[in-house]
Amino acid sequence: MTYAMILCAGFGTRLNELTKDTPKPMLKIGDKPILEHTISHLKSFGITKIIINLHYLPEQITSYFGNGEKFGVEILYSYEDQPLGTSGAIKKVENTLIQAKNFLVIYGDILTNLNYSDLISFHKSKEKALASIIVHERSKSNSIVEINNDNRVVKFVERPSEDQLKLKTQKWVNSGIYCFDKKVLDLIPEGFSDFPKDIFPKIMRLESLYAQPLSGYRCAVDSVERYSMLKLDYENGEIKF
Repeated sequence: MTYAMILCAGFGTRLNELTKDTPKPMLKIGDKPILEHTISHLKSFGITKIIINLHYLPEQITSYFGNGEKFGVEILYSYEDQPLGTSGAIKKVENTLIQAKNFLVIYGDILTNLNYSDLISFHKSKEKALASIIVHERSKSNSIVEINNDNRVVKFVERPSEDQLKLKTQKWVNSGIYCFDKKVLDLIPEGFSDFPKDIFPKIMRLESLYAQPLSGYRCAVDSVERYSMLKLDYENGEIKF
């Protein structure tokens, strides 16, 4: 498996002035953009074919990374006139992704030192798996993920209501890091769609959605506070690749 897609089309509006003139994946952690850290980490696992979807200020990403050669990878870009959502973005490039038996999808605002080889091995170990997602423990979040003893997802709720949160029996939440079998492409419609809202419930009903608990560091830059925390963690050496 050689392909990974990094989702970078969002506006990052929750970061206010920080993303007024900068796409969120291009915010600096240390002396490098978040996206560069992600690409370098993927490369360390031999994942060198990378697709990046673009919409907001795309030229900042393309001018920095080019075709990926100077970073030791091959980068393809997918431009979206209107954002297509997390799974709609994948459908748009299915003619490329279908070349691989399995592929990774990572949200562009996430920095992690996850062992991608472990995720891929976990995914391959589940005979029926169409998707394997990384989950982490968090008491309050915008998702609910519950798994059985075989790590199969038996409940997945995106944007749960207060009543649904009260019924939670586990603390697992969606981490925004996925491994897919290419057959998942058949479940995604053309146009806008979202993995957590539209596609994962379908896969769960097929008993083909699995979850691997996070091992290592992961931070999603979804607020000014989280960005500050990530920078501090990096400066303090808490993120080790």
